[in-house]
Amino acid sequence: MTADVVLYECDDSVATITFNRPDRMNAWTYDMEDLYFDLLTRADDDPAVRVIVLTGAGRGFCAGLDARVLAERAAAGAGPRDRVRPMSLPLTVRKPMIAAVNGGCAGIGFYHALCCDVRFAASDAKLATSFTRRGIAPEFGITWLLARIVGVGHASDLLLTARAVTGSEAAAMGLVNRALPLDELMPTVYEYARDLAVNCAPRAVAHAKRQLWADATRAYEDSYAQAVALQYGPDHAADMPEGAAAFVEKRPPEFEPLGPRDAAPA
Repeated sequence: MTADVVLYECDDSVATITFNRPDRMNAWTYDMEDLYFDLLTRADDDPAVRVIVLTGAGRGFCAGLDARVLAERAAAGAGPRDRVRPMSLPLTVRKPMIAAVNGGCAGIGFYHALCCDVRFAASDAKLATSFTRRGIAPEFGITWLLARIVGVGHASDLLLTARAVTGSEAAAMGLVNRALPLDELMPTVYEYARDLAVNCAPRAVAHAKRQLWADATRAYEDSYAQAVALQYGPDHAADMPEGAAAFVEKRPPEFEPLGPRDAAPA
């Protein structure tokens, strides 16, 4: 594995993971996949990390599967890759993930932007599903994800035509939360990330993420029942007094961090 195809740094409770093949617009390779998943797991298990930012080096976010890898697989008639960890691994990360889409974002890169909880994009970044223009059916359950983020109408447009949209158009359809000039993108993302890291309880955030995804496939009554159970659970009992005290005393809260996943209660 090439150790620098994905970079990692942590500052002020925010971990930044950067796809780092700028000469190839950060096109996806299996080395990148393995290292990215290793680093996601590292960030999820590190109590010092409260928020994860995902971005790309250079002019692109991730241009999709590297054309060389795609050509090799097509020539070999290769079937699905035998993965130890599913491509959907980011959806299981307990900490909030923010995509900073700085440039070209397509195919697998588009999918991994969708797997983040919040997306910011440069106004002139180009985003595309790409699959149908490569003769590939949409992969990794992207149809399910995209329809829930932007609705069936916009999802049909983006998936059937695989046309590219700008960050500004993506914001208008709800694909990204905000589109900004490129020079404002990372400062805005970090301001957002640090506010979340300072003011929001890590355990409550983890529960909110889990509830959001679970609610996509369950009835309202089940969602309500789980919310009630969480309200009277140990995490709520530990964090609510601190949240209330910080609000009354007009100071930043001091919530307990999340420990490693293996140490977390079921």
